[in-house]
Amino acid sequence: MASRMPEDPVVRSLVNMVRQQQFNRRQVLRGAAVAGAGAGALGLASCSGGGSGGGENGSIVWGNWTYYLDFNEETGSWDSLDAFMEESGIDVQYVEDIDDNNTFYGKIKDQLALDQHTGYDVITMTDWMNGRLVQAKQIQEFDYANLPNVKANLVDAQWDALDVDPGRKFTIPWQLPASGWVWNTEAVPNGIKTLDDFMNPDLKGKVVVLSEMRDTMGMILAGLGYDPKGAWGDKEWGEALQWLDDGLKSGQIGNVKGNSYTQDLITGDALAAMAWTGDVIMLNAENDNQWTLEIPESGGMIAADSFTVPNGTEAEQKGLVEELINYYYDPEVMAKVADYVTFVPPVKGTQEAMKEVNPENADNPLIFPSEQDWTRLHSFRTLSPEEDKKYSDEFQKVLGL
Repeated sequence: MASRMPEDPVVRSLVNMVRQQQFNRRQVLRGAAVAGAGAGALGLASCSGGGSGGGENGSIVWGNWTYYLDFNEETGSWDSLDAFMEESGIDVQYVEDIDDNNTFYGKIKDQLALDQHTGYDVITMTDWMNGRLVQAKQIQEFDYANLPNVKANLVDAQWDALDVDPGRKFTIPWQLPASGWVWNTEAVPNGIKTLDDFMNPDLKGKVVVLSEMRDTMGMILAGLGYDPKGAWGDKEWGEALQWLDDGLKSGQIGNVKGNSYTQDLITGDALAAMAWTGDVIMLNAENDNQWTLEIPESGGMIAADSFTVPNGTEAEQKGLVEELINYYYDPEVMAKVADYVTFVPPVKGTQEAMKEVNPENADNPLIFPSEQDWTRLHSFRTLSPEEDKKYSDEFQKVLGL
């Protein structure tokens, strides 16, 4: 396949910026395309890894997020995926088609409702969306006889992290985006330890929270003493929403942003934020370690973007998908992915394997949480469709959207 990296210097600059902004990178890329900055050259809408035809042992289509696999700029492909295809004889058509959970779901929902093939044999949406698919019975149960590495190596905290899929019968984590509290180390020498610390008058207008509802509201709920995965309801939600509303109306919280909050940290427009761990790893690498990020004692959030097999996928392809998943649950393989993606990997043994891949990342607590941090990382409980609409509307209203 041709290299995905565009030749246009403006577009290349945008792509490099997106690489440094580790979570919602997809929105920036889409914006670049809409702006006409060589959208065709980006070639990110549909790009397959490796071979040009069906593999000798079959082929599958994997739909994933952008920059979510160990891309090699020199070869224009993905090293770990190339190795899998060579070893297995399975051709994987790897497409970076997920730019937003709701948007992507809208693209395939009609096929899902009819149990028709969606165009993808395996996809990796976020667990709050996967919870809907589980409840709607639109995805297939995995055969763990084909997944010995998953049985042995899935981190303990993730087996029951998705409340509607205990035991991970229908969902298997691919990566674990985590969030916590970040601050400018020099400007905020005492750090951010409690929700009240965000309200320090010295930080007025210099606080940013995330536009992702489950991250921001989950951390606020936890900061107020509620378990985001627990049996909270309208009362607890209302208390957390009031905290956010008060902060915004008073001007204490200067902004609510997606991944662009990183630019506020760089310029100094934000001195403290609710943040994604992968972003801060990249920011510190590029900006002389100016920021501290910690999982607060009250708790940060951890999500999972998980493999699922839609109902329309044929049995033969499902078996090939399970072979692919099992391959990525080898710690030595996952270490190569984690070194590039810099999210929390779901595979036991990855930290030890990272010592060979990149020793500098082997002890990075933002990639490999301590045992204490694992106890502080919360999942957000699955919302009913009615709750999801109600809470999403209320959250957007407070944001003024």
